[in-house]
Amino acid sequence: MVAVSLVVSGVLTGYLVRNLEFQNARDQLDRQAIIFRQQVWNRECASNLAVANGRCAGLPGGLAPRDEFLDRLNTTVSPSLNGDRLLLVTGSGGVVYDSEGTASAMAAPNTSSARVINRENQVYELSVDIGGQPYIASAARIQPNAALAVRDPLGAQYVVLARSRSAIDAQANASLLPLLLAAGGVSMLVAIAIGLLVSRALARPLTELSDAAEDIARGNYSRRVSLRGADEIGVTGQAFNRMAEAVERARQTQREFLANVSHELKTPLTSLIGFSQALVDGSLETEEEKTRAATVVHEESERVLRMSQELLDLARVESGHISLRPQPIDVAAMLKQELDIIRPRAQERGLSVTLETSGELPPGVADPERLHQVLDNLLDNALKYAPADSHVLVATQNLADGTLEVQVSNPIGDHRPDPDRMFERFYRADPSRAAAAGGVGLGLAISRELMEAMAGRLWADFDPRGWLRVRLRLPAGTPAPPDRAWGQSPIGLRKPALPPAQG
Repeated sequence: MVAVSLVVSGVLTGYLVRNLEFQNARDQLDRQAIIFRQQVWNRECASNLAVANGRCAGLPGGLAPRDEFLDRLNTTVSPSLNGDRLLLVTGSGGVVYDSEGTASAMAAPNTSSARVINRENQVYELSVDIGGQPYIASAARIQPNAALAVRDPLGAQYVVLARSRSAIDAQANASLLPLLLAAGGVSMLVAIAIGLLVSRALARPLTELSDAAEDIARGNYSRRVSLRGADEIGVTGQAFNRMAEAVERARQTQREFLANVSHELKTPLTSLIGFSQALVDGSLETEEEKTRAATVVHEESERVLRMSQELLDLARVESGHISLRPQPIDVAAMLKQELDIIRPRAQERGLSVTLETSGELPPGVADPERLHQVLDNLLDNALKYAPADSHVLVATQNLADGTLEVQVSNPIGDHRPDPDRMFERFYRADPSRAAAAGGVGLGLAISRELMEAMAGRLWADFDPRGWLRVRLRLPAGTPAPPDRAWGQSPIGLRKPALPPAQG
């Protein structure tokens, strides 16, 4: 970029300097043409004062001899030209005198088209070719009137002072080259200084980013960079910090997950090892003790299997490898079936379960098996944590935005749950509650992931009564045609924009 700027600046400067040199040359030729015209007049006679009746006095016939006139021009006028060219030209363009002695003809000065510089002294600016070379010239008339024509032994009408264009170009280059070299040197120094500053300004944040990335790669997930600002580097630094925070959170979540899994597996595996060892070594003598040990081994094995299945489901949902077949579902009918299944368990704790529907409920679009899994988790959670002899309410609602909502509400006991953390893995409102009674805390986490995979939403809040309310929202669809099976029916989604999980 700097090199291009220097080249462009040099070309423009050269163009301007060349034009200036040509203008200066024309001004000099204009002034000198008048001076040399006077000198030519003076050389026609020994002295311009020695003129009587328009003739040169003191010479036979009153005329200066031709040879003597040429000798005067060559010895006294030509040496003072300083590289310019003096020509005496007739009105037809014939060259009767050339200071370089080679020209025989040139274009006659066109006084009608030439620019008049000094009309009083009859000086004109010309561009002419002499001997095939371009010149700029200034022409001054020798004979301002016919009375003085006798003074000119050669019959010339113009004194032409010419300067070669190549000489002017050489002069321009000679004056421009030092300036260009000086400007180029200064520009190069400035460019080097700016380049060093820019490279340093770029290298420092890039080095900081590189060092921070190496630290994170070595496991220092708390490393951040101090890059700020609205430029590209500042935006990159802020994005890097956000990435590092996300990596740190993911790493912390992974540690907590592994710790929780290890803790949850430790208790049932300990029971399995202990009771199975008792069965093997024969320390259990009575049939009742053996039956109890076998029962514990069976229950703990089922618990480990259930936890493994939940972990596998969670991993599949998060990785996107779970198979889903969304289709229109009669949500009201599914809820009635679910309530019939859980009602015996609710009665054991003295819980009453009711279903409230508001008007006709359209089909919800979801995978039937996975929706059954979600609803089972929600109802199981309500039965486990609702106080004994209380009430569990299941309500449905058809919303105007093309969605339908299912709410599972229950009063809370001594341990108030955190709605924002309920869907975290292994979360329990009562940390002291045994996993065998309260589960391992993966059901709601899996349910939220499944709902998001089915374009739905699952969240929790407290209703005006202070009851815990878990809310499930699904997109509504159109029923399947009668001649199609539910599992193969096309889904007529209205593609609603689900509102934020608030209120």
